[in-house]
Amino acid sequence: MDISALIDEVIAREGGYSHHPADRGGPTNFGITQAVARANGFMGDMRTLPRAVAEAIYRRLYWEKSGFAFVAELAPGIAEELFDTAVNMGPGMAGGFLQRSLNALNRNAGDYPDLRVDQAVGARTLAALGAFLKIRGRAGEKVLLKALEALQGERYLALAESRPANEAFLYGWLANRIG
Repeated sequence: MDISALIDEVIAREGGYSHHPADRGGPTNFGITQAVARANGFMGDMRTLPRAVAEAIYRRLYWEKSGFAFVAELAPGIAEELFDTAVNMGPGMAGGFLQRSLNALNRNAGDYPDLRVDQAVGARTLAALGAFLKIRGRAGEKVLLKALEALQGERYLALAESRPANEAFLYGWLANRIG
């Protein structure tokens, strides 16, 4: 899986500098919020965030540190979905969606042990994913992808329902992030 291509796609979708008044993330550039940029050493004006810095943040935080690079070795399509979800909702939320989906699809812990939903994709989550894919194959991968997208879509609706200002983003989230 080419993470550089995924990062290019995310940056193309996210666009350049933005400071939407309804966006709690504040100023963003290339989809990187000011808080994330600051936490990763960039202290300048967000309008001047270098693309290379954004790419490095995506690679390190949303691909490698999140564990999605390891997921890609088992199921590239699932890793791609998790990466995109992580960019929009955070790596923990994406990891939690994977764990919840694997738990719900394991036939009452008959295929592999239930996972603690700690939002961290580690050895146990990867083992459960491997067991699921071994049992369910390519068809299972497609079903797992649907489960992940269903959780993501439900989260977007809940965000819009709980904070009316988020309705400004709901259409785009659903159009650009779901299936």
